[in-house]
Amino acid sequence: MKMNRTEDIIQVIQADKWMMDILKAAQQLQLPDWWICAGFVRSKVWDVLHGFDERTVLPDIDVVYFDEGTIDEAEEKRLEKILHKLLPEVPWSVKNEARMHVRNNLDPYSSTEDAIAKFPETATALGVKLSQDDDLILTAPHGVDDVLNMVVRPTPYFAKSAELLKIYKQRVVEKDWSDRWNMVKVEF
Repeated sequence: MKMNRTEDIIQVIQADKWMMDILKAAQQLQLPDWWICAGFVRSKVWDVLHGFDERTVLPDIDVVYFDEGTIDEAEEKRLEKILHKLLPEVPWSVKNEARMHVRNNLDPYSSTEDAIAKFPETATALGVKLSQDDDLILTAPHGVDDVLNMVVRPTPYFAKSAELLKIYKQRVVEKDWSDRWNMVKVEF
């Protein structure tokens, strides 16, 4: 299947019952500024572009949100338990981006989308969620060209410092995405 725009990504996700069930479960938490991000979106796009019949198994489903009022990791674990009761087969990971800058040794984020914009790779800096009217919304702070063209490159945030660029390079080597998706091109 050919995909070349944001709407194509939205349509592919909307047609995937498994993904929509996950989005509906996350929506039930009614978290502030929530998104399901990273590999959840990227892997779906690359699987479709590679013509895979079976989805790539994800190590986790990243649900991110932004709540400066409750930055306790225990709250994230409580939310994961709720999601696990709704869909026990899903490897949930819930993170409050209002506290993740500390763990990542970065400047504080202003929102979840700000945090997504500062992910290491542009092709992973993606998120989806359902609106209150159940419309699927995609955020792509750096656009969708890289994920659709299967190019892995650092986000501007990671490209601006030697220390962050080193983290990016180490991460892409460890992830070895081109082993699973042979049309993926990694830029160092």
